[in-house]
Amino acid sequence: MAAARGGSSARTATKVAIPQLSWSQVRPAPIVLVSGTQGFLAERATRLLRDFLKAEDPSLEINDIQADSYAPGELITLASPSLFGEPRLIRVSNVEKCSDAFLLDALSYLEAPAEGAYVVLRHGGGVRGKKLLDAVRANKANAIEVVCAELKKDTDKFDFAAAEFKAAGKSIRPAALRAIVAAFSDDLAELAGACAQLIADSGSEVTEATVTRYYGGRVETNAFAVADAAIAGRYAEALVGLRHALASGADPVPIVAAFASKLRTMAKIQGGRGSSADLARQFGLAPWQVDRARRDLSGWTDEGLGRCLQVLADTDAGVKGEGRDPVYALERMVHTVAGRGRLPR
Repeated sequence: MAAARGGSSARTATKVAIPQLSWSQVRPAPIVLVSGTQGFLAERATRLLRDFLKAEDPSLEINDIQADSYAPGELITLASPSLFGEPRLIRVSNVEKCSDAFLLDALSYLEAPAEGAYVVLRHGGGVRGKKLLDAVRANKANAIEVVCAELKKDTDKFDFAAAEFKAAGKSIRPAALRAIVAAFSDDLAELAGACAQLIADSGSEVTEATVTRYYGGRVETNAFAVADAAIAGRYAEALVGLRHALASGADPVPIVAAFASKLRTMAKIQGGRGSSADLARQFGLAPWQVDRARRDLSGWTDEGLGRCLQVLADTDAGVKGEGRDPVYALERMVHTVAGRGRLPR
């Protein structure tokens, strides 16, 4: 079992005594600290742990706690053995925003973890809860840490994508792997999703032609980057990106799909109440998608979003043969979205 490399001098100063693992090395322990800013990897590590425990014992009880809206005694109650002694998995989110009540209960719980309980503490970074982090990292008898840092280097993203195909038993040529990483290098979740689609839909080997067929144009310009710029109101940037993508041979249909993915998620979250975890469960999303949609919704109105969704539907039809000028339809969509629903004259 290899410990994760790296770490700041501040972390060294706390004298970490527990194993520090990568997301793919996660394993059961009474206390599992999932740290770092890479939310997608953190969610995957937690899911791997859940699946492992569920396979070992299908009667596994799973409960979720939000550390920032914590009710005193909640952790102790959920961790306590039930009448039939089923194993318990308790997933605690927002530890970086934890309340004083949670901090007190968690520090107390660390002294005597309940038998048969597995507590996952998700801390996304920051100084809040440092006392708890130090206590966990010093608890070598009961705790491990899963470090989910951002994959900033292209080589790290390349290794991640290669591992996705290897785990699925699917062969991919090096040029194809470089192409898919280049196309989705700015979003790890999208990269994982693209790998999953290629794994599911392609033959025995993924070639560069396969990647081009599915994601043509994204190597040069990411369709999601165009959508992000438009949603943020950066019209000129979005228009330049769109024209570059089209000049590079991108198919208009995936470009519209990128806008659809983001706008429809925004529509689901608009007006939603509750935590990211609550809304994620309600709409079948990941918490990071909820957080991203909430950020994207800044400055938007219900009317503007509704108008953009209508233009999106018109554009989708236009690029699929119902319109005479797909490029005009795309530019009209970008203009409308960048204007947050103000239709062009």
